[in-house]
Amino acid sequence: MARAVWKGVLRFAQAAVPVKLYSAVADRGIHFRLLHADDLVPVEQRYVDPRTGEQVPRARLRRGYRLDGNTLVVLEQTELEAVEPESSRTIEVRRFVEPRAIDHRWYDRPYWLGPDRDPRSYGALTAALADLGFEGVARWVMRKRAYVGALRVERGRLALITLRSADEVVETGELEAPTGREPTGQEMEMARRLVDALSGDWEPADWSDEHRERVLELVEAKQAGRTVRIEDYRSAPTAESDLEQALAASLQAARAGSAVA
Repeated sequence: MARAVWKGVLRFAQAAVPVKLYSAVADRGIHFRLLHADDLVPVEQRYVDPRTGEQVPRARLRRGYRLDGNTLVVLEQTELEAVEPESSRTIEVRRFVEPRAIDHRWYDRPYWLGPDRDPRSYGALTAALADLGFEGVARWVMRKRAYVGALRVERGRLALITLRSADEVVETGELEAPTGREPTGQEMEMARRLVDALSGDWEPADWSDEHRERVLELVEAKQAGRTVRIEDYRSAPTAESDLEQALAASLQAARAGSAVA
């Protein structure tokens, strides 16, 4: 059973709905401990003055913000605390936008919103948003950090997805304009046939983290005192060819049921 990571009140206009926030994703990455090679004891991270080699206690650490060159602006903890956003338990919906007005570049981390003490209000709000088909844009403060997020209905539940700020998103105008010839009619037809051959349903289980699985297999084998033969992964070499030849080869592989790199 999922556990709530935060509680608050979803508010817009005069409506207020108590909600619980649940993480919609889980970290399944491989994390290692660094060990001393001689005795395999876990090592600790310490802060050291590079000029003297002496360890610096945490109480003597300060934060510095690097400007151009080697200039650092030193900030005290009290100064940083003074500019922290004011603590709040309110998720304030500021605006409603058309579906897909916010594209995938802006999305950061997804959360589920569940009811807290008032399931009837939660259900009514969810049904209303689903019927209208709009997405809300909300602001809130959680754990001393201000967030902007997109509020939407997914599978009968409210989802809240944090959004990146404007200066984090790279616009296409900042990229070099594409150059090259237009594809021929034959190439376009082969591309359509390739897309059709590879079309299918989205099955998340088919797209597992193969590297993670290989590492866990190795860990399990070593824990049991076994050895496991792991072949080095090498991507298939790709010979240079024109677009028509590449499409023809890809189409043949797709028809044969082979994976296309």
